[in-house]
Amino acid sequence: MWQLMMSKLAPPDRTGAYIRPSSSFRNFVSTEADNPYQPATARYRLFVGTGCPWAHRTLVTRALKGLEDAISVSIVYPSEGGMWVMESETFGCNTMPELYQLALPGYQGRCTVPVLWDESKKTIVNNESSEIIVMLNSEFNEFASNPHMDLYPLDLRSQIDEWNEKIYQSVNNGVYRCGFAQSQAAYDSACSELFAVLDEIDRSLLRSRYLCGDRVTLADVRLFTTLFRFDAVYYSLFKCNVRRIQDYEHLGAYLRDLYQLPGVAGTCDLEAVKRDYYGNLFPLNPGCIIPAGPDPASLLKAHDREKVAKKASF
Repeated sequence: MWQLMMSKLAPPDRTGAYIRPSSSFRNFVSTEADNPYQPATARYRLFVGTGCPWAHRTLVTRALKGLEDAISVSIVYPSEGGMWVMESETFGCNTMPELYQLALPGYQGRCTVPVLWDESKKTIVNNESSEIIVMLNSEFNEFASNPHMDLYPLDLRSQIDEWNEKIYQSVNNGVYRCGFAQSQAAYDSACSELFAVLDEIDRSLLRSRYLCGDRVTLADVRLFTTLFRFDAVYYSLFKCNVRRIQDYEHLGAYLRDLYQLPGVAGTCDLEAVKRDYYGNLFPLNPGCIIPAGPDPASLLKAHDREKVAKKASF
C-alpha cells in the first residue's frame, strides 16, 4: 500500500530512484512589447504552501526585494492525501486543482505550488519556482522597495548557475531522492551525493560569506529553504541523518546569517513546516506525530559571517 501511494506521489525509475516531474506553465513576466504578461503592481498573486521549500523561495525573494505591496500572497494548506486546499474560496476555487482547471480547462498534470497567478487574465503565468524568483528579482523593480538589490547579477550568473545546477540535483532535490527512494541502492546513492555536496559547500564557505562571494544571490535563496528544513524534517523523516546542518562548522552559521537578513525570518514558519511534512503532505509518518524540536530561536544566535569576507581579503 505504501509503495503504491509513493509511486503516485513520487514516481520512481526502474532502479527505485525518485524522478521529479517537470513544471507545466512556463510563461514569463517581462516588458517585451508583444508579451501579454507585463510587469504591474497588484496584478499578480503568489499561491504558496508555507511548508513547501520550492514555494518558500518565492517568499524569500519577494521579501528581499521588498515586493510585499506589489505582489499579493495566498496561503494554501495540504489536505489528507497531499492536495493543496485554500483557506477560503478564491476566484471561485477551493483547491489548487480547481485553480489549475480555471487556468486551463481539462488540465491533467500535477497541481503544485508555487503558482504565479495573473489576476487580470485569470490564468497561471508560471509554476516553476526557479523561474518565478528570476522574475521577482528583475521584472518588478519599479514597484520594489529594494530595487537595487540584484540577486542574479550578470557578473556572477555563470557562478550562480553552476551552484544552482549542483545544489538542485544533490541537495534541493537530493533530500527528496533520499526520502522517496524505493530501493536501498537508490537511497545510498542519493544520500552519499547529498552529503558530498554539503561537505563541498561547507568548505567553500570557509573563505566566502555567501556561495558567490560577499553578495547574497539566488543561489543562496535556493539553498536556504532546504537548509532551513533540514534538521527539523529531512534529517529524520527523509533519512538524511549522516549530519545535521548545525553540526557543520560553516553551514550552520551561514544558515543563521541568511535567516537574519531583513525580512527573511518573517517568511519562515517552522511549526507549519513540521505540521505539513509530518502530517498530511507525505505518507512517511503514519501516526502523524509531530516532533517537539528543534527550537527556531537557535537561528537567532550570532553567526559572525561578516568576518569571513574580511579574512578572505588578506
